[in-house]
Amino acid sequence: MGEKKKIIKVKPQLLKGFRDYPPEEQYARERMIEKVCEVFRLMGFLPLQTASLEFAETLLGPHYSKDSLAELFGFTGPDEVAMALRYEFTLSLARYVASQPNLALPFRRYQYGNVWRVDKPGPGRFREFMQFDIDIVGSKNMLADAEIIAAMVTTFEHLGIENFKVRYSNRKILNGLVEWAGIPAETGPDVMRVIDKLEKQGKEAVLLELGPGRIDSSGDKVPGLNLKNDWIDKLDTFLEIALNPGNDPLDKVMEILGDIAGAGEGVAELRQIQSHLKNMAIDENRSIVDLTIVRGLGYYTGPVFETTLLDLPEYGSVFSGGRYDDLVQRFLNQPVPAVGSSIGIDRLLVALVALRKLKMEPSTSKVLVTVMDQERLPEYLAILRQLRRAGIASEIYCGDTKNLTRQVKYADKLGIPFAVIAGSDEFESGQVTVKNLAAGAKKADGTSDREAWLKAEGFQERIPRSGLIDYLKKHLR
Repeated sequence: MGEKKKIIKVKPQLLKGFRDYPPEEQYARERMIEKVCEVFRLMGFLPLQTASLEFAETLLGPHYSKDSLAELFGFTGPDEVAMALRYEFTLSLARYVASQPNLALPFRRYQYGNVWRVDKPGPGRFREFMQFDIDIVGSKNMLADAEIIAAMVTTFEHLGIENFKVRYSNRKILNGLVEWAGIPAETGPDVMRVIDKLEKQGKEAVLLELGPGRIDSSGDKVPGLNLKNDWIDKLDTFLEIALNPGNDPLDKVMEILGDIAGAGEGVAELRQIQSHLKNMAIDENRSIVDLTIVRGLGYYTGPVFETTLLDLPEYGSVFSGGRYDDLVQRFLNQPVPAVGSSIGIDRLLVALVALRKLKMEPSTSKVLVTVMDQERLPEYLAILRQLRRAGIASEIYCGDTKNLTRQVKYADKLGIPFAVIAGSDEFESGQVTVKNLAAGAKKADGTSDREAWLKAEGFQERIPRSGLIDYLKKHLR
């Protein structure tokens, strides 16, 4: 006799910052994604899937360093080529557009898939996560921006969410504000970072941080920018308009920033977007101008958008983006205008479950066909075939037990609402027994004796085999 081969066990562990999606969560994600895709296809967006790996210079530019490559999941691959996993989709989109000289512009696309970032893992923060983008590339027309906002609004309506707001502003107005206040351009990004805290911290905290600094809720000192008092006074004037917009905040903005060319252009662009949205009959209560929106300091060049779920404000923005007219230029000698928005898939999924607009379901099946007699397996398979041909998601019990209670228990554990049972009596009389597990579970909710209701007769009916499909369709509705 030979020696028994020793098996070295591998510990079942995940890499730090990565996670698995169990069936009930992944199934919910897929259903949500399909609903979002329906909206985008309805609005003429085309699906695109780009490569997961890109040349390092595609993601970082031609003058990247080893240090910057180390900030991504980067490495030297075959043929000594420096490459990295994508950390978002926009650069891959820009590369794709630049490589397709015959591409019809404007190009409307949607894309979803995993991206990877070497961030410090934390609660709700992973190194691999799913992103979902829509973009329109190749148009300066504000109609493209309005289409993105309309898609955002329509997406939430299609998902059954009623209480939300898509808020939009324009980076040109904020840049004009810095110029009007007399603040040096190089300090502008720091000013924007502080203003971006307005919603969470409030105006008083923001003004203190623009000046000498403040003490946060934990007692820690938050250093200030130490701006001049007259600069802060001008910023305060703008913030007062942004926080108390009245009927038309853009009119008020023009009163103070009208002499700043860029700001005037930004206001004109927002008015165009407003007009387009009105003509598209997009609900004015769900898409509003909000001059406090900052977003992407070195990225966005014009209109910017954010979405807030009013019943779950702590979730932050779940769908956001803006206009970025300089990015595609990395690959071409000419500017290519573009605008887009991105969904936080995992955040939106949790929100939909919290709002009871989406249910976690551990099974895709609606019916389990039980097997009591292996000799009659062809007849059980005939029932299964009949159910599937009628479009009813079904499975047959593939386990080794003939014990009916165990089979029903399996269906109950997976949340399968119906079990079809047939023994020799049913087959001889042309009937089947249907057990309504969903109704039984609802009735038995909170009961300690779950085995008792699994065996209970009160939630099952014997019906003619010929009426099985109609019976199930009626009850599944």
